[in-house]
Order: sequence, then C-alpha cells, then structure tokens
Amino acid sequence: MIFYKTEEEIALIRESSLLVGKTHAEVAKHIKPGVTTLELDAIAETFIRDHGGVPAFKGFGGFPGTLCTSANDVVVHGIPNDKPLKEGDILSVDCGVKMNGYYGDSAYTYAIGEVDKEVEDLLENTKKSLYLGIGAAVAGNRLGDIGFAVQSFTEGLGYGVVRELVGHGIGKSLHEAPEVPNYGRRGRGVQLKEGLVIAIEPMINLGTKNIHQEKDGWTIRTRDRKPSAHFEHTVVVRKGEAEILSTFEFIEEVINK
Repeated sequence: MIFYKTEEEIALIRESSLLVGKTHAEVAKHIKPGVTTLELDAIAETFIRDHGGVPAFKGFGGFPGTLCTSANDVVVHGIPNDKPLKEGDILSVDCGVKMNGYYGDSAYTYAIGEVDKEVEDLLENTKKSLYLGIGAAVAGNRLGDIGFAVQSFTEGLGYGVVRELVGHGIGKSLHEAPEVPNYGRRGRGVQLKEGLVIAIEPMINLGTKNIHQEKDGWTIRTRDRKPSAHFEHTVVVRKGEAEILSTFEFIEEVINK
C-alpha cells in the first residue's frame, strides 16, 4: 500500500528532515581523526532529543545506535563502536528522526582529513548520482526512471551499484512502500504521483557491487573490501521538479569552513 501525503503531512516530514540535517551538522563538527563513532552517536542522540525529536533508528529491529556509522568498506548499517577514526578514512553517517508522528531520513559520507583521489571522486560522484535520481522523481515518471538515472551514471564511471539495499517510502513509518532501487529500466515500475514521499539513497562501491553481511546481523561490507559511499535525501514527488525535504546545507557549512 502506497500512502500519498497531504501538504500538512509533507510539512511535518519536512520538519523532521530539517532536524536530521541539523543533527548531521552537529555530528560533522566532531568528525576528525581520533574520534569514535560511539562518541558521534551520543552527540547525535543528545541533539535530537534536545530538539524535540526521537532517534528513529535506535531500537528499530533491535539496532543499538542512533546513527548508522559505516566506515570505508562498510556500505550501510554500521554499528557505532569505540574504534577511533583515522586520517584517510571515509564515514557514511545515516540519521533518522521521528517528530510529531513523522519520520525524516538522510545520509552523508564524510572524508576524514585527506583521502585518496579515487575515494574523493567516489564521494563526489555518489552525491551527484543522488541528485540525478532526484531529478527523475517527478510526477508522470516511473520508479525505474530514478534507478536508471543513478545506475547509468555510476556504472558508466566503473562503480558497483548495490542491488540488495534500496531507498523507500517514508512518512508515519520509517520504511513504507514503495522500494526505490538504485538500478532499473526507464519507463518501468510504479508511476510516480504528486505527494509520494520517498528516501532516495544511492549506495555506490568503488569496486564490485557484491556485498555480504557480518555476523552481527547488521553490518554490510563490500565483498572486495573496497570503499563504499552513501548519500540520501528525503524528497516529495511534484510536477516538474521534486522537492527535497532534507538538507545538506548545514553539513556543508561545517565541512567547508
């Protein structure tokens, strides 16, 4: 069942998504060599609760953290731990918030200090693919158009596009229908209609698209142990151009200082 959102509901999702963006920025202030992801997780949880929200991921399916913190070859669902980050690492931070009964969800991959040029390019191109996917999220298009936009760009650069993990609808539940793959064929899948709110989240690997799950039941790594990047926005389908409800603006004010 796909739930289309009213303008009132969209406003509430926008509010939750705004808090996600501000939480990311707060975390970004502390991302540097020597910090642990457990420390970042505590900062995020305090910030979310201090601003009237509830961490969406904590306890979701038994997940222990406020953030999914996925370093280097971890694609997604990394559990915060006490291992210090080091120069040259990358860290995908996925954050979700529930506020006023509605969810917001967004992810950003951070470079820790100076990273290799090919890794820097992976981050830049994964983010670019997110916006290409968003560009296809307009009323009248189909779900396959979003996946095709992401896949054709990233695979054209020689990257691997993860198949097993996808974006999703979002609203009163963190994960709603429909699933939003990062691969697909133009003109295929559910037709996009105004008021559909979805999280688009390319997960792009420097090497193979193949992944495996660790014994902890959460951590997903690339099969070849090469780095993976992950960027995500919550958006609403509109006529002509999708509206992005989450934001990277606050993050980039911090990291571009």
